[in-house]
Amino acid sequence: MSGTIICAEKIKELLPYRYPMMLLDRIFVESENKVIGLKNLTFNEEFFQGHFPGHPIMPGVLQVEAMQQVSEIAVKSRLDPEGNNDIYIKSLKRVKFRKPAFPGDRLMINIEVRNVDSDTAEIYAENTSNSGITCQANMILSVRPKICPDKMPKFNEFDKTSDIAMDVNKIMSIIPHRYPFLLVDYIVSMEGAHVIAVKNTSINEPIFHGYSPDYAVLPGAIQSEIIAQSGCVSKLSRPENEGKIAYFMSIDESEYMHPVFPGDQLRIEVDLPEGNSRFGRGEGFIAVDDKIISKTVMHFAVVDP
Repeated sequence: MSGTIICAEKIKELLPYRYPMMLLDRIFVESENKVIGLKNLTFNEEFFQGHFPGHPIMPGVLQVEAMQQVSEIAVKSRLDPEGNNDIYIKSLKRVKFRKPAFPGDRLMINIEVRNVDSDTAEIYAENTSNSGITCQANMILSVRPKICPDKMPKFNEFDKTSDIAMDVNKIMSIIPHRYPFLLVDYIVSMEGAHVIAVKNTSINEPIFHGYSPDYAVLPGAIQSEIIAQSGCVSKLSRPENEGKIAYFMSIDESEYMHPVFPGDQLRIEVDLPEGNSRFGRGEGFIAVDDKIISKTVMHFAVVDP
């Protein structure tokens, strides 16, 4: 396939992603281990409506998802030649969000496959716009069987009650995220540097519709965004940060251990530093019942809008 141009229609044959999570318009296969994707950004993208109203920026985690999609094209024939399994991000390291990507930009998604073994692929990826590098990431892709949930959930101590710390209306008064990119339903508690939040997942959500029509699971990078938004609510609710906004600067490392399905209740727990510094480090995890689903360590900046 070296030297091949892959159009949007062919990409849809090779990948399971659909609107609004198809993040590639065209691909150029330079060689077996070097593939370039193109994503034209237009204000008509759904995610710009919620990230952020009046100041549209492509979410950094969707830049990572675009990297994953190009990478999947590159390694699909080696990791999952029969196309029966789920290729997913197993881990991320040293993800740097260098420059924002805006409506009107064109993103070139450059991926280099550095190693492939029986069930994992090591990838270095770099996105660029006409303004320079927008995002860099090291990722491990892996393959797992497509499975279904095997039990019904029960009510628990984290379900919404009148005693929660914040409902979604209060959350929206603190952070600028809106539909379809507000990914926290309520804050259970905030005690010092520790916050517990909840995100309920539903098959009605656009993210599930577009990620894989025949196998609905929550993208890994989106899980890191959920952790970041939970921490963001806590950080920006502090008096010294009133009226400010927080920017995702980097994902130091993330690990995604289990799939998330529609109907899962995600419990997000995040620890954030206290103090007045504009820059900080947060560490959090997502759990379903007692099972840890994913973990993320991140850096962020608090700035004036």
